[in-house]
This record gives sequence, structure tokens and C-alpha cells, in this order.
Amino acid sequence: MTGTTGTTGTADTTGAVRPVRPAHALLADGRTVEIRPARPEDRTGVDGLYERMSPENLRLRFFGSGRELGRQAARRVCGPPRPGSLALLALHEGRPVGIAEYEGEDGAGGTAEVALAVTDEFHHRGVGTLLLEHLVHAARAAGVTAFTAGALADNHAVQKVFADLGLRTTRHYDGGEVRWTIRLDPDEHYLTAVDERARTADAASLRPLLRPLSLVVVGAGGPEGAAGRAVLRGLRRAGFTGRLLAVAPGARSVEGVPAHPSVAALPEAPELAVLTLPAHEVPETAEQCGKTGVRALAVLGPRLDTGQGAALLATCRRHGMRLLGPHSLGAANTEDDIRLAAVLSPALPAAGTAGVAVQSGGVGAALLGGLARLGIGVSTFASLGDKYDVSGNDMLRWWEGDGRTDLALLHLESFGNPRAFSRTARRVSRRMPVLTVDAGRSEAGRRAAAAHTAAASAPAMTRRALFAQAGVIATHGIGELLDTAALLHSQPLPTGTRVAVVSNAGGAGVLAADACAEAGLVLPRLPDSLTADLLGAPPAGASTANPVDTDGSGGPRPAECVGRLAEYGGVDAVLAVLVPTAPADGGGSDDGGGGGRYGDGEAVCEAQVRELLRTASTHPSRTIVAVLPGQAERVRLLRSDDGTALPAYAEPQDAARALAHAAERTRWLGRPPGEVPELSGVDTEAARALVGAFLADHPSGGLLDPRDCARLLDHYGIPRLPQLWAEDEDAAAEAAARLAGRRGERVALKAHWPGLHHRSEEDAVALDLGDEDRVRAAWRDLSARLDGAMTGALVQPMARRGTELVAGVVQDEVFGPLVLFGPGGTAAEVLADHAARLAPLTDRDVRDLLTAPRCAPLLLGRRGGEPVDLEALEQILLRLSRMACDLPELAGADLNPVLARPDGATAVDARVRLLPRRAHDPHLRRLR
Repeated sequence: MTGTTGTTGTADTTGAVRPVRPAHALLADGRTVEIRPARPEDRTGVDGLYERMSPENLRLRFFGSGRELGRQAARRVCGPPRPGSLALLALHEGRPVGIAEYEGEDGAGGTAEVALAVTDEFHHRGVGTLLLEHLVHAARAAGVTAFTAGALADNHAVQKVFADLGLRTTRHYDGGEVRWTIRLDPDEHYLTAVDERARTADAASLRPLLRPLSLVVVGAGGPEGAAGRAVLRGLRRAGFTGRLLAVAPGARSVEGVPAHPSVAALPEAPELAVLTLPAHEVPETAEQCGKTGVRALAVLGPRLDTGQGAALLATCRRHGMRLLGPHSLGAANTEDDIRLAAVLSPALPAAGTAGVAVQSGGVGAALLGGLARLGIGVSTFASLGDKYDVSGNDMLRWWEGDGRTDLALLHLESFGNPRAFSRTARRVSRRMPVLTVDAGRSEAGRRAAAAHTAAASAPAMTRRALFAQAGVIATHGIGELLDTAALLHSQPLPTGTRVAVVSNAGGAGVLAADACAEAGLVLPRLPDSLTADLLGAPPAGASTANPVDTDGSGGPRPAECVGRLAEYGGVDAVLAVLVPTAPADGGGSDDGGGGGRYGDGEAVCEAQVRELLRTASTHPSRTIVAVLPGQAERVRLLRSDDGTALPAYAEPQDAARALAHAAERTRWLGRPPGEVPELSGVDTEAARALVGAFLADHPSGGLLDPRDCARLLDHYGIPRLPQLWAEDEDAAAEAAARLAGRRGERVALKAHWPGLHHRSEEDAVALDLGDEDRVRAAWRDLSARLDGAMTGALVQPMARRGTELVAGVVQDEVFGPLVLFGPGGTAAEVLADHAARLAPLTDRDVRDLLTAPRCAPLLLGRRGGEPVDLEALEQILLRLSRMACDLPELAGADLNPVLARPDGATAVDARVRLLPRRAHDPHLRRLR
């Protein structure tokens, strides 16, 4: 490539240069590198990089030989900044190991020449690809649309990097050289490639934490109940297969493990260090671990203050250590060849296939205890604590590739990169159920979550949107999560929402039917032929509908009915309710309240439960659950000798909710993944120019005036009601005459002034104005009532009648843009019945938005109405989504009302707020 110079910034929409921030990221082998622009003080390090390159590597990089070429490149890279160029370094433990640089090509219109250099010892570790990903991100922000590159024909390594990057490329041969063109517009193919690289790097980096070959417990001394001693005892009891070390000053051994006075005195560098120390000792001990060569830290015990936490994280980044916690319970891995149990928990998890990751230690202990009671074993457990580094996203990627986990349980109070989490969870959810507790649904809960985790907590609507799009099953508490886990662990998914209820007592069956209906399940009426087959000649009082009441008075046994219904194709699941009833010869009533002894009834019920379990064994492909109101446990798993497990609940509501979650998972899996549609008529560059001009005049941001609002909507092809701007009475009359035209349409006059939010609340609208005199009178009336605040007014034709809706965008500080939809007009805030999805919207997301609010039946033409143009509404939502993704400065947009009719949809009013925000790429690989 031609000579390049390292700069430290890219241009934003206002034309100002903004810095490229340093970031830490993972290589393919799990090592950590820092990615940042080259600086003048890097000259010696960059010289060293080229000095360490072999002659063959230098030939491939510079198309020639000689060390002077490297020295020239170092002077250029670390020289004074030049516009249109950028050089990024990859540094491992402070030493440059790779360089990626680009320089804009004169007259090429958004293209730049790019080149890579990586030291020999770091080849095939993903350095070049990682650098290119960050260079692409910076170049796109600076307006570069394509990279060009030249490589010798025998430089197969760099050609593979370009080909495997995931971006659209073309190449042609010119003698002994290959010329590449790389388009910088990321698409789904590129994002998928980045996801796979992130998964590989994550798994490699987490291996020392979750599958360590050696481990040291630091702080293992102290009295019998001390944390470090308890962890060491747990590791010994679990049979940890790696080498176990201890640091306990003044002790020769702890729990049978030889003790050493400090980390520096250890005979070897362990892969994992578990710190059980007072908060003030953690940063310095972490530094010792890094210098010794430790690869991962688990910081258990108390929370660190801000300074201690910053020092700890800086140390981990500098030395490339992954960090679990701080304020963590620890980690466990039950694989036979690992048996890791580095946890502050009295009950060590049994081996199994459920992955568990939690932020709250108390929740973690409760989940482990609940799974143990159910007999569901754990594959991996991680207490994330304050989540400085290792997150729920990391754990999902680990479970995705560990070959053991088939059920993922999460408790997350905050999200560091929710969009990356969404992509990962969406992918993992197709392979296994992912369950979470939706914590912080209330304002008080959100405040507590933010204080508990020292991180931002998201509003309930935003989290629900994330979970719905990603296929994550969100429950309202630990009990409901365990209820659902029991069903998903033991039963096949129901094929739909149709449930048959069988009971041995009529009252219990009615309660179960109510619970199913309230959970959104359907109880279809059974055919007469089927009920006759089920009950034969039913005894007096026995039900032949759904629920099926076997009555306990001489009719067929419940298990028989369950078996018949399991073979019937008209239901998707069978729920059996069994209560202790008197034996048939006791003369019992329909609820078992007759003359039989209750103890005998309990024996009958136990026999019926055993029969039900045998029935489940003979129908392994059908979803069957039991409700046993007499049991003490909220949920348990009944097990047969052949390994069949049947979930049994004490309350029908718990069983119904678990079934509803399972049915929703079936529905989610049955839908193909959505795609983000291509949109015509979008002028992104013009929109960015408009935003840049506004922020140049309003550095702190603000509301766009109506004219700029209209222009912005036009740039994205969002249909709107025609409008003209007037600054005085005469202009308003003239505008009304132009809009009325030959048809004499009536118009509306809408006052405006800077900072106006709701015209209706300010009584700043005059409607149905039919002639010039009325327009002038309305102007004078508004001006007088508003006491001179009015700076102008919009004149619009009166809109035709339609269904009033609201469509909008809000920018969440953590989650990014969120698209909202629901009933509009004056009912929008009163009803507060809005659905939301994270942008960018796929075709599936936009259809979910249209059908989620309670106004959906009106859109579909029910209750005697005519259906509206759903495709037009979809286009508005998709274009809002695109606008929000293109413009990070878009703090909020509100189209209210949007009038939907059978022949289209139109935005009547629009409000847009801009703030000087930077673009954040959630898919760029970097550690927090």
C-alpha cells in the first residue's frame, strides 16, 4: 500500500474529529489484546514489531526485503496525524504484535488502501482479523465505504483473512499480485462471521476459569468457617482433578493442601486464582497473579469500592486475565475430568446438563437448591456478581459449545451489551431453552437492581422486548423458573396451546381449567365420540366435556383417560389433577367427600399417581403434567424405574404457567428467523447532514422544528400529511387556500413554538377551518391565547377518518433504539398499551408489533370494522427502525397520531428530539 499515517480520530456527522477509543478484545486462542490508534511514543515498539518479523514475513508485507522497510513504516505509522488515514495497533501485555492501517485514496470517493502486519509468533491467532474488524468500524464512521488492498499471489495467509472476514469482496490478479476490494457495509453474513469468531474466542478465554488445569485459593487460611477454607474444602470434597494450591501466610497446609505465603512464592503459575480476601487486598493480589502468569480470576466475597474495582479491572486487562465477579459466589463445573467446585455454597451441585449463571448470590443458592430438590443436575455454574467482565453473554457462548448443556438458567439484573446478548441468546435459544427471571419489573425493583449490581437497569418494556425477540423464557420469580425448568427438563414440548384436563374430582378440574385459560391456554371441547370412548356410560355427575371428570366413583381410572387423550390429535398436552378421594365403595360425592376414609383416599391417589407415571412412560412423545394438590413441594419430578420423569405441581396455576411457557417456546421455534428487509427511497446521507446541521446550531440538542421534522420523515419515505409553514396571519390564509385547492378542503391550524411538546394539552390547535376568514380568526385567537409564545404555525388539510395509532422510537442508554407501537391520539398515554421491539426490526418483529397491543383486533377488521392497510403500517415501523439505527443522535421520535385506513397509513403529527450522541456498534468485538 501507499504510505499511511496513524491518526487518532474519525469524523462525526458535524464534521468534527472524534477519538477512536482504545478497547480490549479476545484473540482466537483466548488471549487479550488492546486495540488502539498508534501514537508517536509507540515508535520503539513498532520498530520492534518489524524487527521480530522474519525476512519472509517482511517480503510478503512490503513486496520486498530489508529491515529499512520496517523502520520506514514505523516512522510513518507513528508520525504526525494526517486526515483520511488511521493506523491501529494490537498490543499484547503492552507490546505491539500487529498493525492494521488505511489511507484514503485521492479522488476515489470513499475508498481507502489497507494493509496488515502481524509478528510471526502471533500468526493464526486472529490478530489480523480482529484489527480489521476495528478498522472497518472506524473507517465507516469516517465515511469510507470500501477498502482496497494488494497482496502477493503467494501470500495465502492475508488472502484468507480478507476472504474469511465476512464482508463482500472482489479480487483480480495482476501478474504476481492480487488486488482486493472489500465493501464496508456489514450485512447478516458479516455479523454471523463476527459472532462465530466471538464464540470461539470466548470459549478459549473461559477455559482457564471453567476448566482449569491448576487452581490456587488465595486467602485459604483463617478459622474453620472462613471463606477461603470453605472453598478449599469444597474443591477437595468434589474431587477437583487439577493441581490444587493454597496461599495462606503463616500456615504450612490448609485442608490437606500445602500452603504458600504469597502468590509470588507459588511453585508454578496456576491457571485460575480464587481470591477470598478483604476488599482492600484484592487489587494488589490481582497484580501479583497477573505477573505470575495466572489466566483467570474469581473474586469472591465483599463488594469493592469504585477505586478498588477500577484497579482490579485495569490489572486484569493489562495481564489478559478473565475476571469472574467481584462479589461472586464462585464457579463450578461438574464434568468428570474437571470436578470444579470453587463456590461459597454449602450444597455443591450434582452433575447434569443445566447451565446456571446468576448475578445475585442469594438467587444462585436458591436456584442450586431448587434444582437439587428436583434432581436436575448442573453442567456449569457461574456467580457473576458485579459482572466487571464475565457476563451472561459469555456463559451462553460457553454453553453453546460445551457439548453438555441443554438447559440454560439466567438471573441478570443488568446488561452490558444487550444487543450482543440478543444475537447470542437468539442463536442459543434455537438449540436449548434459555430461562431467566425478569427482575426489576417495578420502579422500586429497578432502583434496587441498579444499586445491587452498580449498573444500569433497563425498563420492563425494554427487557420484555429483548427476551421476546431472542426467544428467552422470562418468568416472574425463582419458583416459576423452577416450575418451567422441571417441565422442559422432563417432557417434550407441547405442539401448541390446546390442553385436555383430566381430574378425579370435579372441583379440582374446574380450578385447573380456570388456571389454563388465565395462562392463555385453550381447552377445546372434546368430540362426543371421544368422551364416550373415554368414559363409556359415564356415572351420574361425570363430565363428558373438557375438563374430563372421572369422579372417582366407579368410572375409568384417570391414567386410562390420560392415555387415550395422549393418543388424540386434537390436544397438545394433558394435565391430570389427582386429589385424595374416598374409594369407590365409600359412597363418595363428586369431590370425594363421602363416607370413605380419607386415608384410604390417599392410598387410592398414590396408586393413581403410579398409574399416571406408567402412562407417561408409554407416551414419551406427548406432554403430560400432573397437579397433586396434597403434596408439600411446589413442584417435584416423579420418576419411574425406566427413567421417565413427570413434573407434579401443588397448584394448577403453576402447572398452567409452565405449560404456557413451553407452548410459547414451540411457537417461537416454529417461526423461521426474521430478516431485516431492504427499503427503497431512503436517503441516509441527507438525513445525517440534516442532523449534523441541527447539532452544529444546537450543540446540546433539542426538538426539531416542524419543517425539519417533515424533511427527516421524507428522507426515510415515511408518509405524512401535507403541511405548509406560516409565520403570520396572511401566510396562514394563503397556505390554507393552497391546500384547500379546488375541492375546498377544510384545514387545521397548529401553533408552534420552541419546546412545545403536546399541542392538545396546550390547546394550541384549531380544527375544521373552512374559509380564509375562519383561518385568520383562528390565527388571532391562538396568538392571543398563547400570549405571544407562538412563533409560527403548521397549516394542514383535515385528515380523513381512520384508526388512530402511535409509532415511535426511544433511545435506551443501554439497549439502544426501541421501536414502539400502540393506540394513538389522546388514548395513547391513558391506555399505555404499547408494544416494543429492539431495532433493527426484522419482518417477524414488525408483525409481532402489530399484533401485540389490544388494539390489534381493530386493525384486522373485527367488530364490524374494515381491516386497515397492515403493509403500510409495517413500512412505517420498518422505516422508523432504519432511521433509529442510522442516526444514533435520534433520542426519540413520536408519530402521533398515525391514521391507518384500508388504503394506507399516514403520520399526522411528528416530534423528533436529537442529542449529540456517538454511534455505538454493539457487534464490535471488545471486552467491557
